[in-house]
Formats: sequence, C-alpha cells, structure tokens
Amino acid sequence: MNFLRWLYPGLGLKRWILVIIFGLFCAAEGLAVAQGSELISLLERPLLKIVLGLTGDTFRIAAGTSIVIAGVAVMGLGFRQLMRNVLTGLFPGTGSRWGEKLLLQHQLKKGPKIVAIGGGTGLSALLRGLKEVTSNIVAIVAVTDDGGSSGRLRGDLGVLPPGDIRNCLVALADRESAIERLFNYRFSQGSELAGHSLGNLLLAGLTQVTGDFSAAVQEVSRILAVKGQVLPVTLEDTVLKGEMEDGRIVTGETSMVADSCRIKRVFLDPAHCTPLTEAIEAILAADAVILGPGSLYTSVIPNLLVPGIGQAIRASKAKVYYICNIMTQPGETDGFYASHHVQAILDHCGPGLIDKVIVNNEEISPKLKAKYLAQGAEPVQADFAHLKELKVDVIQHPLSAQNDLARHDPQKIVQVLLEEIPGNLASLFK
Repeated sequence: MNFLRWLYPGLGLKRWILVIIFGLFCAAEGLAVAQGSELISLLERPLLKIVLGLTGDTFRIAAGTSIVIAGVAVMGLGFRQLMRNVLTGLFPGTGSRWGEKLLLQHQLKKGPKIVAIGGGTGLSALLRGLKEVTSNIVAIVAVTDDGGSSGRLRGDLGVLPPGDIRNCLVALADRESAIERLFNYRFSQGSELAGHSLGNLLLAGLTQVTGDFSAAVQEVSRILAVKGQVLPVTLEDTVLKGEMEDGRIVTGETSMVADSCRIKRVFLDPAHCTPLTEAIEAILAADAVILGPGSLYTSVIPNLLVPGIGQAIRASKAKVYYICNIMTQPGETDGFYASHHVQAILDHCGPGLIDKVIVNNEEISPKLKAKYLAQGAEPVQADFAHLKELKVDVIQHPLSAQNDLARHDPQKIVQVLLEEIPGNLASLFK
C-alpha cells in the first residue's frame, strides 16, 4: 500500500511517529489516572497505587493532569519533528522557510492562466518572469528547429528537436541556477558528442525509452519540478519551408535565415499535422494568450500554422498579446517596423487574431546600438499609424533589460501583462 512507503528506512519519519504514539499513550494514561478509571489494568493499578501512596486521593487529579500535559508535550515534539522532516523533503533547500514556500505556492495557484506561444530564447526569457507570478503557465513550443544540436538529433535519431523545449523547461524549473548549468552543459570539441547539450540528450533518450516525445517532456518536467507545463505544438515531424520574394522555396529554418533574399511567407510540410490536444485545451481555458517575443518566421508563426491552433485562439475568450522584438533579426526581419511583424502574422493566420501589441519605447544606448548595427540589426520602430490601421491596440513601455544585449526584461514584461489582463490580477502579486 502507498502509505507504507512513508515507513521506508532513511526517511527519518518512523522514530517521530513512535514518539507521537508514545505521547498519545501517556496522555491517555494520564486521563485514566485523573478519572480513577482503568485503560490498561496492569498499568493503571500500580500507577494509581504509587500516586495515592505519595499524595493521597486529593492530588490524584493533579497527577493525572500532569501526565496528560507531559504526553501532549511529547506528541507536540514528535509532530513538530515529523513535519520538519516531511517539509524538508517536499521543499529542499528552503531551510525553515516552509511557511513562505507554502504561501507562495498558494499565491501562484491563484495567478492568471497564461498561454505563451513561441520558441527560442525569447519564450524562455518570458517564462522566467511569468513563473514568479503564476504557476498556471502553459508554454506551447515550435518543433521545426533544424540547427545545432537539435538538428543533429532530429536527423540522427528521428526525434523532435528538443532544444527550445529544453530551454523552456529550464526556465520554469523550481530551482533554476544549478539545473540550468547541468541541462545547458555542452560537450566540448573532439568527441562525437561535441556540441550536444546534456538536456537535449536526456530528452532524446527518454523519447526513445518511452516512445513518446510528450511523455519524455513530462518526465523531465517532474524531475525539474516545473511550474506550469511545456508542450510541443505537435508530435508530428514537420519541416518549415519558406517562399522567398524571388519565388524560390527554401527548406529549413537555418537555410531560410541564411538566404540573402527576404522571406515572403512560411509554411509547414506536411501542412495537415495534428496539434497536441492539451495545447488546444490550454488555449481555450486561458486568461491571456501571448505570442512572442522571438523569431517571427521561425518561432512564432510556425506554431500558428499548425491546424487548430489559430482556431482555438479565436474561440478563446482570452485577449491575445503580441510582444514585438526590440531589435530586427538579420535574415528574417530586416528593416521591419512593428506593423510589419503584426501584418506578417495576420497574412499567415487571417485578420483579427491579435488584440494588442506590446512594444518597447526605451532608448537603446548608442554603444549597444552600434554593436547591433555592425551585425545588421536595428531597433524595431513602433509605427502607430499603421498599427492603428491593423486594428490592434498598442501598449508601449520601457522593456529593455539594460545590459549588454538588447533583449526584453522578463519582470518588466510581466508587470505590463498583469496590469493588462482582465480583472487586474496584478494586485495579488505586489
């Protein structure tokens, strides 16, 4: 039986359970002495004889009460130590701050239901901020990556690309620092494993053991004590292809971004893949659906091309927010304004999909801007007139992380979202 597992050696529980039982027994015996009754005759008779011999009948009740108090004290000690050992097991590394941990978990469960759709570093950065205010998070991740370790595992083992999934799992892990170093560890050059990350290999291995990529993701989620869920948008092997402005069809994310011609549109091959049921259900139940931040054509739009995802977003009562990138991406969104981002999504998915677009209005430092310009990237401008024509509301805030990279600050994005989500749930987390 499952409750017997609590009695396994090494848990430090049995001794304190015995202490509680002993204290309960003492309290019961004390009550019997105080009342002059017999609970276990062989014990009460000599005990009563000693008490009556020393104090007389006058102090029998006082003596019994003292034994009850002592028994309750022993029970309290045993219960305190038992709970300490149980909570230490449930919340390792929290010291004696179990109350804070329990309160935080309760608070996070009351948070808004948020579905974040995308991939790459943009989505994982957003998740790091979201997990601080809600545990009702579902990350829906694209599975069309064909570069680096993910691409090699996809080609060699026939598994779905694990890289973006791994990043999201690490971002939502309960204790991220040590786990992040472990899962993101890449094997050095000079071996067959060179370039592979340990997390990618674990997901690939579990996929082969379980025969199901989704089951492998769930297993790793349990290992990492993930706050929320990470879901691949589909379990089918799909390839992202792009039609370039010169009419050529280019296969694969990596090839599209490296091509000198601008991307006109992207599509999946095969086009009729099946979305994960849990992803559809999460979208329909969401308080907010967030698209981005991340690579427009290779992280955000591929999710929306999976049949059923766009329909679920439209059927959901949730507001849909698009978080526009701070900088353009060479080979993908060169020269794009914020309206170009929105227009590209609407061109692929139809009008009316996005309710609000969130843009950064914080100036990038000249030094950082020069660094990006040397790489062919520049700040994305919010062209309000064209955005208004697309019938989307514009939310502008300082969103930059203010470090050596022009990327979003997760906390700044989350504060904006909490103020915007219907019901003003932000007050719960201040």
